[in-house]
Amino acid sequence: MGGKVLITDNVATNRIVLKVKLAAACYRPLLAGDGASCLTLARAEIPDLILLDCSLPDLDGIEVLRRLRRDPVTRDIPVIMISASRDAGIRLEALAEGADDYMAKPVDDLVLMARLRRLMRLRDTPGEGAIRGAALRALGLAEQAEAFEGPGLIALVAGRTELAMRWRKELQALMPDRLLVQSREEALAEGGTTPDIFLIDADLDGPGGGLRLMSDLRSRAGTRHAAVCIVRGEVAGEGAAMAYDLGANDLLPAAFDPREARLRLRNLLRRKRRADATRATLQNGLRLAVVDPLTGLYNRRYAGAHLAAVAERAQAAGERFAVMVIDLDRFKSVNDRWGHGAGDAVLVEVARRLHANLRPGDLIARIGGEEFLVALPDVRRPDEARAVAERLREAIEEQPVSLPCGGSLRVTISVGLAFSLDDGGRRVETVDQVVNRADSALLIAKSGGRNQVTIERSAVA
Repeated sequence: MGGKVLITDNVATNRIVLKVKLAAACYRPLLAGDGASCLTLARAEIPDLILLDCSLPDLDGIEVLRRLRRDPVTRDIPVIMISASRDAGIRLEALAEGADDYMAKPVDDLVLMARLRRLMRLRDTPGEGAIRGAALRALGLAEQAEAFEGPGLIALVAGRTELAMRWRKELQALMPDRLLVQSREEALAEGGTTPDIFLIDADLDGPGGGLRLMSDLRSRAGTRHAAVCIVRGEVAGEGAAMAYDLGANDLLPAAFDPREARLRLRNLLRRKRRADATRATLQNGLRLAVVDPLTGLYNRRYAGAHLAAVAERAQAAGERFAVMVIDLDRFKSVNDRWGHGAGDAVLVEVARRLHANLRPGDLIARIGGEEFLVALPDVRRPDEARAVAERLREAIEEQPVSLPCGGSLRVTISVGLAFSLDDGGRRVETVDQVVNRADSALLIAKSGGRNQVTIERSAVA
């Protein structure tokens, strides 16, 4: 199904008609006949979008919207207000309370469905969507709503400079944001500060020019997540629907009311900033999923996937790779004698020295309490890897580690080293088997007196 849409309308016929249309488009309609039911269903079902009529029997539609936006569970659900009234005051009030759009009855079906498709695509974009927000809250990653929204940067792009200048004059008195007049070339230029929003003339450099510019902006990494508002002759019909389908976040008529434009642009800015913050949270969460928080090295999860890729490349190129399993000698005594704070300091410093003595393409990861894994791609001779292992061992031994409580401590490591087998292009063992052989070599190094490098002999031949 295309997603859940909560239809809130006090007229049963209207609900049924919309239900049939949405079900035919493979959405899952939810129905509410009053404001209280809408609020209850919105909290329970977390729909992907709400169609909200202004006239409800128990609560004013604007009040329902206000409550949806105050509730952390429902505040990010897109809401399209629908009303039989064409009163500009009601439209402005709905937009001021955070409605994503306001449509007057009779609703243009083409535009409504295109608007739904656009908002549903945003739901599936990382950092967007109420479902994603709910998931983040469940994981403890969600950000609180910002208490203050500072000025944004809005680029005004029109075919005629005087038109863009008129937009800026009309909007600047109403908005705290920086309004920047740009040409098409300037909008696409890389470098500098990327605008939060592009307000684009649909007929820039000829019919359809604005939509082509929007497509170019969407294809570039730097401007992909910028909001785009298209200004066109009318915001109804097939042309308006196409603009939404091609990626427009909102539309404004050519003779727009500056007050309405201000509200729509500020709503776009608010939603974009929340999406940016969510993307940053997701990216940081992904980073933490593969990085050891103490040492900053990769963790076991990442090491396994990376090492598998190293093995595949080595096999394809007919090359060998080396794996080291490294363990700090008598680390338990460090924690027992000096405390866990000292133990952490030792681990951080050992990780730093190991990392500093490897090539940029080598892998180093912390895979256990005091255990590290190193992978050396493209090793032509065993003595090359042996030299690297000895360099790592000496880097740890040569200088004591300073402790946070004062003083210093001499630390050593033991290293088990193994090589992938020279199999003539045929895979005869798994990556885990190579690591296990390195681990076996480590045990020999530990039992043989520690502070030494031991090579797993079967892989040397």
